[in-house]
Amino acid sequence: MNAVNKNGFQDEVRRCVSDVQRHGVVALGALFDLTAGRCLRYAQSITRNQEDAEDALQAAMIRITVKPQSLGGANHPWPYFLRVVRNEALKIVRRRRSVNATAGFVDKAVESEDVVEKDDSRNQIRLALQRLPENQCEVVILKIWEGMTFAEIADVLGKSPNTVASRYRYAMEKLQQQLCHLV
Repeated sequence: MNAVNKNGFQDEVRRCVSDVQRHGVVALGALFDLTAGRCLRYAQSITRNQEDAEDALQAAMIRITVKPQSLGGANHPWPYFLRVVRNEALKIVRRRRSVNATAGFVDKAVESEDVVEKDDSRNQIRLALQRLPENQCEVVILKIWEGMTFAEIADVLGKSPNTVASRYRYAMEKLQQQLCHLV
């Protein structure tokens, strides 16, 4: 994503946030329509599950509905919103792990076997991303698909830009090792 598209997207998010502050819940649909695909992709990188990612996005939207001033007061609404989505996704992951850690492990193993059986590049890339540690995977998603800078990612994750850059570098090395046969 180039800087113009990224800035244009962030400007659109700002506009939607401003509309939510002025008009309330009725304007929330535009924010959802604009950000849902990106938020789901990011939440799924954390939860490793589509349904949980959808639940995380829904919970984040509810938080914004209840306290629109928190998003409206943010200097950078898009990274702030991603942080809300991240926090909700992490809550779901913690809840799921505490309920039944063994079942989660079995589900992931079955999911991974299903993905391995498919022979197209997209699924191999998705599987390679799933093999990354969660903290590296989310940095890759934010850097490559969202076009965020290391400073912006650091803001979303509450980490230093150096930590984020290191996670990205390690993730790219691992992905290169896993996917070298695709080139």
